[in-house]
Order: sequence, then C-alpha cells, then structure tokens
Amino acid sequence: LTVSLPAALQPHQPFQIIVRYTTADGPAIWWLDPELTYGNAKPFVFTQGHSVCNRSFFPCFDTPAVKCTYSATVKAPAGIQVLMSATQSSYLEEEGVYQFYMEYPVPAYLVALVAGDLIHADIGPRSRVWAEPCLLPTAISKLSGIVERWLTAAENLYGPYIWGRYDIVFLPPSFPIVAMENPCLTFIISSILESDEFLIIDVIHEVAHSWFGNAVTNATWEEMWLSEGLATYAQRRITTETYGAAFTCLETAFRLDALHRQMKLLGEDNPVSKLQVKLEPGVNPSNLMNLFTYEKGYCFVYYLSQLCGDPRHFDSFLRAYIEKYKFTSVVAQDLLDSFLNFFPELKEQCVESKAGLEFERWLNATGPPLAEPDLSQGSSLTRPVETLFKLWTTEPLDSVAAASSVDLTKWRTFQTVLFLDRLLDGSPLPHEVIKKLSECYSSQLDSMNAEIRIRWLQIVVRNDYYPDLYKVRRFLENQMSRMYTIPLYEDLCTGTLKSFALEIFYQTQNQLHPNLRKTIQQILSQGLNPLPAIDTTAVTTDTPAMVLEDKVSEATNGAISLRDVNVSA
Repeated sequence: LTVSLPAALQPHQPFQIIVRYTTADGPAIWWLDPELTYGNAKPFVFTQGHSVCNRSFFPCFDTPAVKCTYSATVKAPAGIQVLMSATQSSYLEEEGVYQFYMEYPVPAYLVALVAGDLIHADIGPRSRVWAEPCLLPTAISKLSGIVERWLTAAENLYGPYIWGRYDIVFLPPSFPIVAMENPCLTFIISSILESDEFLIIDVIHEVAHSWFGNAVTNATWEEMWLSEGLATYAQRRITTETYGAAFTCLETAFRLDALHRQMKLLGEDNPVSKLQVKLEPGVNPSNLMNLFTYEKGYCFVYYLSQLCGDPRHFDSFLRAYIEKYKFTSVVAQDLLDSFLNFFPELKEQCVESKAGLEFERWLNATGPPLAEPDLSQGSSLTRPVETLFKLWTTEPLDSVAAASSVDLTKWRTFQTVLFLDRLLDGSPLPHEVIKKLSECYSSQLDSMNAEIRIRWLQIVVRNDYYPDLYKVRRFLENQMSRMYTIPLYEDLCTGTLKSFALEIFYQTQNQLHPNLRKTIQQILSQGLNPLPAIDTTAVTTDTPAMVLEDKVSEATNGAISLRDVNVSA
C-alpha cells in the first residue's frame, strides 16, 4: 500500500491516514463451528498473529521492529464474549459493541482477538481465567492463587509487571500451538489442562514473555532467540524460586534431551541450528521456530549468567536491560553491549572473545550449544529415570522384576515423559521388551495425562505392538488437537499401519478443524496418489484397506518436532 502525501504537507507535520478495508479468509483468523468447541453450543473465533499473520487481520507494519498503541471496536451477537490483548475495555450492551485500547506500544503480532461462549472467574488480585462454561471449573482448580505467586516471583527478579492485568483464556483444541503470550491476555490450548506440570511450565513461560518478548522485543525474526531464549531462562529462574532447583533441572534435562534428538534428526551443519538464522525471502519466520530458538538460546543466556558468578547479579542486569529497552525492539548486539557495559570487569577480561566460547560463535555457529548448564541439582529426579531406562535396555533382559516394581504413578510427569522419550528414541525395541513393558506399565499409563499417553502410544506404534493398538484408536477418536494427533499419524504412516491410520481418520475427520484435516491428509498421502474425498457416512471399517495398500514412507520431521517443541510462542 502506497499513500501519496499532499505536496503542501510540511516536513514533520502530523497527519492522519484512514484506511477502509475488509478482510478475506486469511491465516490469522480461525473461525470454528460450534461442533469444534467443547460446549458444541456457539461458534468461536480467535486470531493467531505470530509471526507474520496479522497482515491478513488488519493493515499494519507486520514486523517486530515497529511498535504502536492500538484501539479497536468490535460488534458481536448477544451471548458472544469478545476479548482482546488490551489494557482497557468497555461494553455497550444495548449496541453489542466492545471497545478496546492498548495504551502501550506493541508489535503487530501481539494484537489478538477471541470471541465465543466464554465466562470468567477471578483467580488472583490481577488475574482471571476465561473458558467455555464446561471447562471453567477445571481451569479454576488448576490455577487459582498460583498465577499471582508466579507474577510476584517474576517481579522480584525482573521488576514491575507493566501490563496491568494478567488474564488467561483457554481456547478449543483447534488452537494451532500450545500457548501465546498476548499482552494482558495469554492464549492457551485447553488440551493442556489435564497435564499439570506442562500447564505450569507453559503459563510461567508466557508470564516470562511479559518482560522478554512483549516489553523488549527482538527487532527481527532472524533473532527470535532474544525473545524465546531469554523467556526460557526467566521461566526457569521463576520455577527455581517457586518449585526448587531439582524440578527446574528435571524440566531442563527433558528439553535438552529433545534438543539433541532434533539435532540428530536435522544434522549438526543445518543452518536452522544457528541462533542468528538467515531468513530467506518468501520464508515464513514461524518455520524457523525450533528447539534451537528456545534451548540453544537458553544455554547462551545461562552461559552469560555464569560469567557473572552469581545468578542474582545477572538478574540485576536483566532488570536494568528491561528498564532501558522496554517498549522498544532490539538486536543481539544491544543485549551483549549492555551486558558488557553492566559488568565492566568482564569486558576487561574480554569474555566475549574467550576461545571456543566467543559470543559471535554462539550466535552464528551451527550445531549444539557450546556449553550446557550443570543439572546435578536435579539428580534426585533424573537418576531414577536413568536407572530404569538401563534396566529395560541392557541385555540380557534379566532385571524385569526390579524394573516392574517401579510405580510410575508416583513419578512426576517430567520423569515419566523423559523415560518414555528415551524408550521412543531406542525404538523399535526387541519384541520381548515391548511385551514386558506393556505388561508392567500399560495399565498405569492409561490413567495418566495426554502428554504421557501419547508417548506410550508412539512406542506402541513404532514397535508394531498390536495388542495395544486399540488404545491408539481410542486416543485419536477423542483428540482434536494438533499436538496430540499429528505425531501419531506420522508414526502410523511411517511404519506398516497406514490402513489403520486411514480407517481412524475417515471415522474422525469431521471433528477436526479443516486446517488439521488437511495436514493429516497430506501425511496420509505421502508417496501415494492424492486421497479421494470420501463420504465418511458410507465408510465401513474395512474401506480404507481397500482404498490403499500399506506402504512405507520416509519419516518427516513433524512428529519429532511437534512432540519435542510443544511450542509456546
């Protein structure tokens, strides 16, 4: 859009431009029929602007380098609650009109809207939770009182929370990521409610973004680690303060395991493993979001904190960094120059040029982090995982009695998923091992949360363990979330179970969002002719087997990246 200014306009003279526009279908706006919500009662709509989707929502400078305030007027039918990422709001009931105003400058991707059958409850002095009526009691029970605890811990570390309210809205399972840090109104997928420890980490990560990402923003998508790496570091400082170092080390070990898994998959020379990634024209920046953005970025920030000798000294630096740059966008050099100026003794020691750990190498070298944190404080939680894994993977398998005596229901979620991820990495396992694993743990795992169950079911699929396949079907019949369907479909189609996958898909596709349905169709079609459009009302249980033969296709990155990243933008 080019606007020609009047010739009579004087330099630096203020002027106003009004653009009248109508949006068509675009990637930022997700419309849901009532059947795709939990309550099945009313339609639902939400926006997801990260990274460059909001240009399809409203005219904007869709770059994190540009920040502005905004106001919005939204008209909605009676019974539809509208929310936006704004500091002020009002509602004229007789007109059905909502007014919103964000008084602080934000980048375009943080402008967000949600509307649907939503009700709320206060969970703290400056926080409330919004959800569909059937989900609200669960959301209250999970979060009441503790969000304020996290906010207070973050304020003690990094200075005042500047956004006023910190509200949370739980979205239907069609929400394409786990969570999004929209100012004043964090978006979170409802599916995560059943996984307590993942819910804790995801919300605390979004809380951390209130300082790192929202207040101070990466000026370019090529340096997304400035938001995600710092937010991940801050998240772990908050969890250390509120839940202890052992829990933080366990969660970090789980994520770093996933980072090395992704490194093995992509190769150490892959350019996406750089912290400063080159963004080629036409590439969606969201495609560059991976575990390196989070975990390699975290490792660099952690390394900087260790140079200070005491993490509390580094906290002081980050408070000063926020105060200096809040409401602006920065590049990596801004952070690093500020760091060296804050610690002149480190500048004198030329720590930025330390052999093998040069700042420039951290930013531009491919491969794993140059240094990783000491996680020994988590050994009380990680050692039992390592011991049990060795019992199951050391030949001959003569320690089943000892292994079977372990009660996984007494473990923390992150312990169990770390154990299952390592079994998944070693799959396919010997048939005797998978048989004994099922005998020992399958019934225990059935009662656990979806983050645990999906990993066990991936093990079942990758090992072609037919006695437990009915559990895969049952799981997929009850899941509408991208993060709990794509990994299983990719594993099913990589092995010998494509007909089984097709059968489930044809029976369940009507409960999936069209975007997710299209993705699964692409997975099912790999290496084959395009899938025909099939009237599911006429499909019998053996129709898919007649449509396609089982074929083995190459594994894609999606299953591993989705399972491991579990993206909280």
